[in-house]
Amino acid sequence: MVEEATPLALRQRNLDLVTRALDKAGIDGFHVRHADDLRSAIAVPRKHRVKVLKVLARATSTDGVTLRFVDSGRREVNASHRDAIAQVFHAVTDPFGHTVLGSSFACEVEFWRTVSPQEKPEADLVAPRGNQVATAVPESGETIRVPASQLSRFVPAGGPATYRTRSEFAGLGHEHVTFPIDLVYTWVDGDDSDWQARKNAALREHGQAEINLVGAHSSRYASRDELRYSLRSVVSFAPWVRQIYLVTDDQVPPWLDVEHPTVRVVRHREIFGDTGQLPTFNSHAIESRLHLIPGLSEHFIYVNDDMFFGRPLLPTTFFHANGIAKFFPSPAQLDVGPATVYDAPVTAAGKNNRRHIEERFGRSITQKMRHVPYPLRRSVLEDIERHLPAEVVGTSGHQFRHPKDLSIPSSLQHYWSFFSGQAVPGSIRYTYADLADPSTPVKLANLLARRHCDVFCLNDTDSGEVLLSEQLAMLTDFLSAYFPFRAPFELPAEVEAERARMTATARAATYLPEAAVVAGEQALTTGGVDGTTDEPEWVR
Repeated sequence: MVEEATPLALRQRNLDLVTRALDKAGIDGFHVRHADDLRSAIAVPRKHRVKVLKVLARATSTDGVTLRFVDSGRREVNASHRDAIAQVFHAVTDPFGHTVLGSSFACEVEFWRTVSPQEKPEADLVAPRGNQVATAVPESGETIRVPASQLSRFVPAGGPATYRTRSEFAGLGHEHVTFPIDLVYTWVDGDDSDWQARKNAALREHGQAEINLVGAHSSRYASRDELRYSLRSVVSFAPWVRQIYLVTDDQVPPWLDVEHPTVRVVRHREIFGDTGQLPTFNSHAIESRLHLIPGLSEHFIYVNDDMFFGRPLLPTTFFHANGIAKFFPSPAQLDVGPATVYDAPVTAAGKNNRRHIEERFGRSITQKMRHVPYPLRRSVLEDIERHLPAEVVGTSGHQFRHPKDLSIPSSLQHYWSFFSGQAVPGSIRYTYADLADPSTPVKLANLLARRHCDVFCLNDTDSGEVLLSEQLAMLTDFLSAYFPFRAPFELPAEVEAERARMTATARAATYLPEAAVVAGEQALTTGGVDGTTDEPEWVR
């Protein structure tokens, strides 16, 4: 049992254990690009098999480490393929046993057989199974050292360690993403009395009749600590993310270390500047300014705090290696007709999106988007504002959801990107649970047991105050079991308890430094369009 663990850290631990053992024994091997990026693989000539197994047996003699043979996966197995792959892994779990990390992140030693010139003259070493590059290489080839990120797409670039491999495996493949990818969250603490005062003042100014009741419902702003667990899911399952931006109305959660370099809190006024009307309680308005976050990378993923990464994912889940973004259409269809004051806010925005796509590209759209993380291109968002300045600025000026809003990052941007050749439809395995649905507890239990989804969303469409406490208990039990390991930017429990006595607004005023840049200014970024990227702080 351990208090902290991630798939990336466990993968690294297994890899280093085997690498050190083989190096210490003077055994020449080379790392290959495993067919599964979550695992690592080392090729060793089969003639060293007995020696290697003895070395591995000694290295894995401690508790919690497993050494075993695994199947090569070949349909026809001859004698040289039997026991040709030795698997080494640590198995760890959280103190309550809900989450187990094990063989999925193993290091595997492959025993490559030497082939005589008569049998296969063009190659001398042949692998017992497939991989991402080649199953046959010359026996006499030279080895070079490369970072782990060149051997796995799950590993972020920038790590100091290097590993011995052959030149055939050293190059970056056509599915290797080399550009930085950031994450952007928008978040609100609806229990903050200071924020509630700002909201109530805005309601009085506008008048309740002017505001869509669904768009202004208190359940939209309820904070059930989802953000903490959503961020834990990023650390565990998307370690290749470079930077996380948390966009808030001068609010900070009690558990967040605002000085940690991986997460930067962005105030609304940093991205609104002189545009719009602050304070705003309209997610469409906030989303219309995301491209003005200082330092934001060209490629980024927009995530709501009710979205969670459900298992280890590669960057190519969201972007092709050539920079083309993916989007995930829903089978649900948009209602026909123009937007009206009687439409739900999301419906009205979708209809407005459709009208602008028709006017700009001469094409009509019928499908909504799935409520999953949204891969975005900053330049496309800029292009939308350049072509629709009045509509984008108008959306930013609505303090509450409005029939004339655009839903830019969750819908319009994807179709705009598609018709301009910068995005294509993708596929993602996901599930959606409405917290007010009586079947949700069963759905969550199944999700916890199987962990079969790439992403999932836990959303509350419209709950009364009585249900909120029940939902909080259900969510806490589920999320703490699914994501038990603390993120490196979570404060110690005693510090969190002390800061929890303050409102989210007071915490921001006390602990959040004043922003050095405002909307429209571009801060220098450590990764850019030249393909360079930095290792996220949490994996160092």
